[in-house]
Amino acid sequence: MTTAQDAIRARRKLTNKLIAAHDAARLKPFFLPEMVLIPGQGGILMGRDAVLEAFAAQFADPDFVTYVRTTEEVRLHFEAARAAEFGTWEAVWKSTRMSGTYLAVWRRSVGQWALESELFVTLA
Repeated sequence: MTTAQDAIRARRKLTNKLIAAHDAARLKPFFLPEMVLIPGQGGILMGRDAVLEAFAAQFADPDFVTYVRTTEEVRLHFEAARAAEFGTWEAVWKSTRMSGTYLAVWRRSVGQWALESELFVTLA
């Protein structure tokens, strides 16, 4: 039997693959409509459409390579309705790299885990 933590880790790995493939459209099911993302350089993206547009813009940049998020821990809400994922991230362009830590909030929606919010902190 797959645990909620295993399911979230698997979904994170799949988002990494879709980002590496520069496939913004296929990321849509991973985000709740009210998704909020705070990127490592600051600012805020409100809503799934804004997040997907930001990914599409990054993917259109010929120097952009990928983002990789590496899960370190997943903690569940006591009723397993929400989860907090902690980890490290790396952004790769042909000429530069950035990295740091992140916190993601996952919520169980229609039998599947989807992202409610993400906060990225640039450290290097």
